Amino acid sequence: MKKKLRIITLGCSKNSVDTEHLLAALPADAFELCADGERPDYLLYNTCGFIGDAKEESIQAVLEGAAAKSRGEVGKLVVFGCLSQRYAAQMPSLIPEVDAWFGARDMNPLLRYLGAPESRFVRRLQENPRGYAYLKISEGCDRRCSYCAIPFIRGAHRSVPLEDLEEEARQLVSEGVSELILIAQDSTFYGLDLYGRRALATLLERLSAIDGVERLRIHYSYPDNFPEDVLEQMADNPKVCKYLDIPLQHISDKVLANMHRHIDGARTRELVQRLREEVPGVVLRTTLIVGHPGEGPEEFNELLDFVREARFERLGAFIYSEEEGTWGAAHLKDSVPLEEKRRRLEELMSLQAEISLSFNQSRIGSIERVLVDDIVNGAYVCRSQGESPEVDGEILVRTEKADEKLIGSYIDVRIEAADEYDLSAVQL
Repeated sequence: MKKKLRIITLGCSKNSVDTEHLLAALPADAFELCADGERPDYLLYNTCGFIGDAKEESIQAVLEGAAAKSRGEVGKLVVFGCLSQRYAAQMPSLIPEVDAWFGARDMNPLLRYLGAPESRFVRRLQENPRGYAYLKISEGCDRRCSYCAIPFIRGAHRSVPLEDLEEEARQLVSEGVSELILIAQDSTFYGLDLYGRRALATLLERLSAIDGVERLRIHYSYPDNFPEDVLEQMADNPKVCKYLDIPLQHISDKVLANMHRHIDGARTRELVQRLREEVPGVVLRTTLIVGHPGEGPEEFNELLDFVREARFERLGAFIYSEEEGTWGAAHLKDSVPLEEKRRRLEELMSLQAEISLSFNQSRIGSIERVLVDDIVNGAYVCRSQGESPEVDGEILVRTEKADEKLIGSYIDVRIEAADEYDLSAVQL
């Protein structure tokens, strides 16, 4: 009899990739996923432990699993991922119903527990097959930003060998994927540990040579010492999206120093200018933190001025919160009241809404090639190279009769209307 398995994945796209690697590593003759309503022999939770809200979501989910086990609806209850990595000493006594805990770095020990052989994790079993997929090019981080817990959750930076990524990409393409979204804690660090140099540009070249790869998108790049050859790939390689996710976090020298970002405001502005000049038409997504220790009214106003100047096409922002175990929690006083943080966040995002609206309206009348991701309420849900899934807006294409065969395909559309986030278009 095959063992029945259910996996619930929480957190970011990196966790989703881990789950898909795990599913592909389980022998098909020994395991099968549960259908709805079936009792799983193993209920697994892939958890997040990064920030407060995500931790609460993961804990609540595991508690629900524990309750289901107590009712006899679940066999073994297993938890892995970032939450159990971060709180390995505390969690077993807090939720004793869990049969086994494994950290984010314990994928092969988890396989052994399940009675499966160890794996190189270069194959994927996609939970929700689509025209795009995330490709995790490295794990961990050598940076020590004062607010971030990732280095002690995920460990030191470890690149995936070029050959393994090519193998994984070929498998994904054979299953209908045409857009690969490169993710890592710091994508610009890729290759330093394996090859003694930054090799992201080399990776982009090799992936773009794979038949069937139409788009390569870079996420989570770090601004300090940004590789020049990556800019060349973005400018000259037609398969590399003119799109960059580059979390800058702040612009004030004082705040950046407190964050341990190893870059100042002047060099940040120079990088943004270089990106605009060397990659014409580039769409920039950034992330900012408001209310970090050291951010007074003057520093916040400098941040607003920077956003007005840079006019990021995409921008997300978060309120600073102390994370136990980080340098900032130990050494920096959280000096900004919560209500003031919320007010600053609202002001910043109101400004960004105006910028996003202006950018989207500037595209009205343009012809764009888009990837069809889904069909919702009879309309195609699409993205151009200027939109990344899950974090950016969408292009909604009206049609008299939607054809499901177009999901995962590219079509040409004309943009007809826009709001702050989404656009409307017609198929040509």
